[in-house]
Amino acid sequence: MARTESTMLALGTKAPDFALPEVTSGERIGLERFEGKKALLVMFICRHCPFVKHVEGELARLGRDYAGKPLGIVAISSNDADTYPDDAPESLREMAAQLGLAFPYCYDESQETARAYSAACTPDFFLFDEDRRLVYRGELDGSRPGNHVPVSGRELRAAIEAVLSGRAVDANQKPSIGCNIKWRPRDRHVGVGY
Repeated sequence: MARTESTMLALGTKAPDFALPEVTSGERIGLERFEGKKALLVMFICRHCPFVKHVEGELARLGRDYAGKPLGIVAISSNDADTYPDDAPESLREMAAQLGLAFPYCYDESQETARAYSAACTPDFFLFDEDRRLVYRGELDGSRPGNHVPVSGRELRAAIEAVLSGRAVDANQKPSIGCNIKWRPRDRHVGVGY
């Protein structure tokens, strides 16, 4: 498995808008869906990646723990599903059901959203404040497959709690590490929708 670090997009970057189909409902999801939320967490994940599999239970817990709170959460898979069929929308729909995800899970077929966010790996986390300025991009916690550190979500949860309580987020942030996003060859035609 290729270990790729997140790009550590500049703090203060404005959240790029998107309009992506949600894999369960087919509804188009964009930033307007989260208006009125104090914070927004955008997660780039997928189904096949061992790094995501390692933390998927914690990702589902995050959704349950923050349901009803002023945090919007959206997961996006941008992997090339032609090469990685486990990351196709039908498979992502199964993943969402199995994990009981309490947030929208979208498919970025064109990969334009991943590029707009400078997403590099799965998982890759971007936390925005009420003005949709980036305040955290980094690891979920220090756990990785095989390092025997328990999955806790500690770093990401600390950043979320800081935003929700009106405190500054610690700027000392470590990059997320995961599988690289599976980019589609630039010359391959992308269909409409999925």
